[in-house]
Amino acid sequence: MATLTFQRATWCLQISRTSKTFAVSFTTVLPRRHKPGSLPSRSRAFQEPPIPRASRHNQARSAFTSTKVYQAQQTPQPSAVPASELPQKATTQDLSNGLDDQPLVLDEGTTKVDWSRSFHGLSTQPFSKEAADILLQPISPDDVEVKPDGIIYLPEIKYRRLLNKAFGPGAWGLAPRGETIVTSKAVTREYALVVLGRLVSVARGEQDYFSPEGIPTAAEGCKSNALMRCCKDLGVASELWDPVYIRKFTAQHIKELFVEHQVTKKRRKLYLRKDGKVNYPFKEVKSFGVS
Repeated sequence: MATLTFQRATWCLQISRTSKTFAVSFTTVLPRRHKPGSLPSRSRAFQEPPIPRASRHNQARSAFTSTKVYQAQQTPQPSAVPASELPQKATTQDLSNGLDDQPLVLDEGTTKVDWSRSFHGLSTQPFSKEAADILLQPISPDDVEVKPDGIIYLPEIKYRRLLNKAFGPGAWGLAPRGETIVTSKAVTREYALVVLGRLVSVARGEQDYFSPEGIPTAAEGCKSNALMRCCKDLGVASELWDPVYIRKFTAQHIKELFVEHQVTKKRRKLYLRKDGKVNYPFKEVKSFGVS
């Protein structure tokens, strides 16, 4: 009988989880049938007469027909807001993972040149004699600087001045040809030197950095380093890569001396121009063992 009751309940009731309804049934307790030979726990005097099977079936149907379904009184819940629409907390971008500055790729059908991958105008014709004379002129020893390790170089602003003098401001530019790559210690990116609407040279610049806060400055230094390398193809300051010129300049304009760091007391060898002087925090000493 219990099995029949639950089956009828399944047929008659549908309870929705989303609307949180519940059913209240007013049913009549039907008498329990006993196995033959077993006696009920209560006296026979109070036993009800057995009910035929068809009658019990009709009683169960009428009981479930009178079932009432009530809607649970629930406090309306606010609708969920998508995570994409929630206000985002301002955070500092981690530049050590890259700058995500891929150059814009133009459509194939456009009339503009996509300098991120084009070699338009490369070696089509030489520059004018006036521009070539400015680019190929010997550099002045007064413009050459020396690094603490003895490497000589021309400051990047001198390259820009030569290009402006040869072609005019706005007639040349550096076009990035790839995304900025940031490693654990350096920033690198490839650039193309474009002069008068045609490609002149392609080079990859690089610059070291010591903390993530220095990555933007290193990215600018990377651009200047690429400009210096591109200018080698134009013959600008080509003496700086000539071993004969390097040895001659070192003998005439560079001195080496020992210095001591006034805070850490560490000593090292330092290279300077002969017209330069030691600045703080270093102090010149005679040698490693004598102050």
